Amino acid sequence: MAAQLREGAIFGLGNPLLDISADVDSDFLAKWSLEANSACLADPEKHGGLYDDMVAKYGESVLYTAGGATQNSMRIAQWMLGKPKICSFTGCIGSDSFGDVMSNKAKQDGVNVMYMVNKDEKTGTCAVCISDGGNKRSLCAYLGAANTFKISHLKEIWSAVEQAELFYVSGFHLTVSPDSILAIAEHSEQNANKTFCFNLSAPFISQLFSKHLLSVLPYVDILFGNETEAAAFAAMKQWPDNLSVLQIAILISKLEKKNNSKGRIVVITQGADNIVVVKNNGADIKQYVPTKVEQTKIVDTNGAGDAFVGGFLSQFLLHKTLDVCVAAGTYAATEVIQLSGCTFPAENNFNS
Repeated sequence: MAAQLREGAIFGLGNPLLDISADVDSDFLAKWSLEANSACLADPEKHGGLYDDMVAKYGESVLYTAGGATQNSMRIAQWMLGKPKICSFTGCIGSDSFGDVMSNKAKQDGVNVMYMVNKDEKTGTCAVCISDGGNKRSLCAYLGAANTFKISHLKEIWSAVEQAELFYVSGFHLTVSPDSILAIAEHSEQNANKTFCFNLSAPFISQLFSKHLLSVLPYVDILFGNETEAAAFAAMKQWPDNLSVLQIAILISKLEKKNNSKGRIVVITQGADNIVVVKNNGADIKQYVPTKVEQTKIVDTNGAGDAFVGGFLSQFLLHKTLDVCVAAGTYAATEVIQLSGCTFPAENNFNS
């Protein structure tokens, strides 16, 4: 497999964040106004002491990992592909120890990081509050330097964009640099052999950044999301509130597309429930039953969605069928949820 792979074939843009993870109780969530299964941006007034409190209360059990949705997916794709530097990733970090830790970790995982460095801002962090025996996670992100990414840096490394054939951006980056996302999307749309992938990422993206989201969507060749993100998108579009996940996916697949020759694939995960895949404007529908993991083996569901995307992209790059892509995504997700943080075992035993 490795001989078929080319360095820089996958290019990711997102918010690099140092994940600070811990198993928390309901009192901790209530104290910091966090819901058990949600994602939000840190409010300085509401969440100012969250990270220190998390470390103080949960001490040595706190886990630090190189995170951020897109960077996680790049790390997983690298693990699945088994050859270094297939994935390039950019985003902005600070000139500090957290940035150094994250950079070193990403490089160890084989990702070719091309960070912009802002000396005036701290590296972003994300509190990952795990509850309900690992089944639920609440993410609260302090973007810090990640929030200052500029398209000027993207232009400086544009050769990496030109080199790539598969692009992946999370919806979280819409809060930072939508012009950078559009630059990549437009480049992909103009090249028939390139694929632009995007993720709905969290309900608040549809709720609060709908204008930017709708400006990017016409360029999206593969759209990822989960059931709550799909519902938030449907509500934003003012579609009937009784639609099923499958019906929402079909409607999304039929939305405006800049390059119809590529079509659009919509992939919606639902935790332990069926994975919905729709393509060809709703004419081609498939549902997949994900691999069941025994409850006693589930350690942490944080990163499951990122892992699914990483696994999926690894096989899509190799021109595998959608059946194989979904199987790879499911495999990666089931491996990740049996470990703390968005981490993976040393060996990749996926067989396509």
